Amino acid sequence: MNTDELQLHQAKPALKTLLILGIILIAANMRPAITSVGPVVRSIREDLHLSNGVAGFITTLPLISFALISPLAPKIAQKLSNELTLLLSLLILIFGICLRYIPTPATLFIGTALIGIGIAIANVLLPSLIKHKFPAKVGIMTSLYSTFMGCFAALASGITVPLAQGLHLGWRKALFVWGILVIIAIVIWLPQLQSRETFRRKVTTGGNNRSVWSSGIAWQVTFFMGLQSFLFYSTIAWLPEILNSHGLSMASAGWMLSIMQFISLPAAFITPIVADKMNNQITIVVGIDIFYMAGLLGLQWGGNTILLTIWIFLIGLAQGASISLALAMIGLRSENAKQAGDLSGMAQSAGYLLAAIGPIFIGFLFDQTNTWSLPIYMLIFVSIIMLIAGIGAGRNQYLFKK
Repeated sequence: MNTDELQLHQAKPALKTLLILGIILIAANMRPAITSVGPVVRSIREDLHLSNGVAGFITTLPLISFALISPLAPKIAQKLSNELTLLLSLLILIFGICLRYIPTPATLFIGTALIGIGIAIANVLLPSLIKHKFPAKVGIMTSLYSTFMGCFAALASGITVPLAQGLHLGWRKALFVWGILVIIAIVIWLPQLQSRETFRRKVTTGGNNRSVWSSGIAWQVTFFMGLQSFLFYSTIAWLPEILNSHGLSMASAGWMLSIMQFISLPAAFITPIVADKMNNQITIVVGIDIFYMAGLLGLQWGGNTILLTIWIFLIGLAQGASISLALAMIGLRSENAKQAGDLSGMAQSAGYLLAAIGPIFIGFLFDQTNTWSLPIYMLIFVSIIMLIAGIGAGRNQYLFKK
């Protein structure tokens, strides 16, 4: 082995370690810029003199960006490579965070849209990258990145108000703080550009050239992803109000929301590992739906604080398991990285479109009835449809039968 070959051999483990760290850091940046907004939205509204309706659009805009950009991300990656496109997503994200710091309504919304675009690209491409780089470890790698994604999402929800009020940073600086995490991810990710040419050739030349949109199982994965997103974002938006209707203070209801997100983390980590070892994932899908329905029926019934905590516990477990299973299915149902990228774009495009509709529709039902019974029954109905889609998506079958 000559000197150049020896250096290359020694560099590979270090590059692989940086790749795993880079994936973790990208995942850590895929939610804080969004979940940090909700706790300070009242301050934003008052500072910029926005109406409640316009202020509510701040949290919906990234989901619309997800839906619009997700189908385009695999096409961009095929031209630039996954590695370079993921770097581009981080650069768009940090630019959006910086633009949002400027205290005008226009820069707030443009920056928020750019944040959504940057995150949408990473949402789509990480499953494809994992399928390519870790084909035998899709489960554990999906567990790793989905857990960090959820952990930092919950962390951002919890500490943004202390940053804004406790440290007297104000909402602009409190939101801007999350840009530091993006810069760290950019620095760690730069070495991955060394391998982008090899990956691009493999992606564009290998695998079945049929469109994933023509695959029945792709549609089942897409509906499973979309309906679990509908349930998640609807619950995130309205759970405090539902709990308040059962007698909890809004402060206690807010803590319940944080608890629900942290409870989801163990389920998010364990589910893809278990799913990767099973012949099919139908049993997991059924288990998720049982937890969801039990928790939602419990919310409808109510009860004391202990019982309400149990319902939140069940819903949190279902949410953590469902998002990580949906992400794992993208890799498990694909034969190669290109299929994984295309399926990820399809599933997340429709998924986040449903997610954007969910909170609005649930709020509309409440406005029409002035009770949370019909909205909760609608969420239960959605969970049943998710079960049907998940049973199809959980079959041991690739996108295209050979």
